Amino acid sequence: MKHVNNKLSLQLDVSDFLPAGQEEKQSLVIMRESVSFWRDGVRRFKKNKIAMASLTVVILVLIFAFIMPAFYPYSYEQQIRGSENLAPMQYSQQELELKASGVKVFPHILGTDSLGRDTMIRLMYGSRISLLVGLVASVLVLIIGSVYGSIAGYFGGKVDMVMMRIVDIIYTVPDILIIILLMVTLKYPLEDLANNVPGFGWINTIGVGLICIFIVFSLLYWVGMARIVRSQILSLKEQEFVTAAKALGASHGRIIRKHLLINSMGALIVTTTLQIPSAIFTESFLSFIGIGVAAPMPSLGSMASDAIGGIQSYPYRLLAPAIMISLIILSFNLLGDGLRDAFDPKLKD
Repeated sequence: MKHVNNKLSLQLDVSDFLPAGQEEKQSLVIMRESVSFWRDGVRRFKKNKIAMASLTVVILVLIFAFIMPAFYPYSYEQQIRGSENLAPMQYSQQELELKASGVKVFPHILGTDSLGRDTMIRLMYGSRISLLVGLVASVLVLIIGSVYGSIAGYFGGKVDMVMMRIVDIIYTVPDILIIILLMVTLKYPLEDLANNVPGFGWINTIGVGLICIFIVFSLLYWVGMARIVRSQILSLKEQEFVTAAKALGASHGRIIRKHLLINSMGALIVTTTLQIPSAIFTESFLSFIGIGVAAPMPSLGSMASDAIGGIQSYPYRLLAPAIMISLIILSFNLLGDGLRDAFDPKLKD
């Protein structure tokens, strides 16, 4: 009697438990290994050749600005008598006599300025100042903007409306004008503080202008970050994990810190990176017009300003800081674009 397979029968079919054959194994679709958000972002970032090249340039600039000055034989404020206005790789008469007597004299790779100061070491310190301004400004923007935007987006309603109207008002304030007004207002009080109170001599070293720049960054430049964080929080606070955290009794502060801001970290990193070149350009421009670091501390903007007077006779003095400013800003812009492409969930392949 022929056996009829009843699909409704509760009896198990032994053939269903036989090992898979070779053909069945080959027909299986091998799925890509599941990876975390950060690992996937790093993988996508490494595939971006332009972003990797820009990251390499940024690292080289950091080494040039922060490590190489420790091994360079000249200092940024050192004035070498008789070595004024030297061309690149040129020696003064006194240095030539020292070389002839057997003394080793390190060459002036980019020449010297009108005061006999080595241009290369000043370029290193100028790059350091610009990078420090960009990094410190980005940290200030990140902290203030993320806190302000997360509070506005999380609580919503009237709180959000009032806080974002304040942001709209701040957007209308001209930052350059505020820096000039602060410098005029704080110049003499800060100088008296630096000259009369022990421990505040660093104010004369970096200059009142640079302090005013940081104050304006803290007061005005965080509004873009606040808007981006707010939009991220508005989309995340309705998710199930936030509802679960509320049900478990988590406080508002813990939900913002441990859940919402952590899940917005990709956007925060990208926005912070893109803020660095903007701050560097602002500082360079203000130093160019004389509202920046105090002499003799160099800045890329002040070096370019000093080179304008002798541009026809010594054009290389202007080229060095101009190329460095362009290289730093371009590298950080490309790096920020690469981070955005890597960590933006909408752009996943």
